[in-house]
Amino acid sequence: SSGITQSTGSFNTLQHYYILNLIECMSAMKDFVKQSTKIICIGRNYAKHAAELGNNIPSEPFYFIKPTTCYVEDGGNIIYPDITNNLHHELELGVIIGKKMSKVPKEEVMSHVAGYSVTIDVTCRDLQEKCKAERKPWSISKMS
Repeated sequence: SSGITQSTGSFNTLQHYYILNLIECMSAMKDFVKQSTKIICIGRNYAKHAAELGNNIPSEPFYFIKPTTCYVEDGGNIIYPDITNNLHHELELGVIIGKKMSKVPKEEVMSHVAGYSVTIDVTCRDLQEKCKAERKPWSISKMS
């Protein structure tokens, strides 16, 4: 005997459900790089990293926005910008929002999620520190 058994009807139905959901999710994410309008990030949400950088952990979420020019598509390269001598990177989980949303009830939020992405957040740390010291926005440090 090969050890392979025939699937039951309920397994096939469940398997079919997951395959359809995966196809639907892949379809929604297919052109997200071209269709998205912004990258919304949450900062200082990892206590150990905040401490490493000497930052306080905020009592509520700390948001910042990155431009979509920061996307590097599959197979692309991250370019080390000439404007920095201290480029840092962090592995992050990206949540891809598939529909516009504003003031969505907590119970409905997941219906707006089209999928997830492993991302690399790149920061020109020396520029960020200079901007913070001058009490200026540090968006320039996230443009890469």
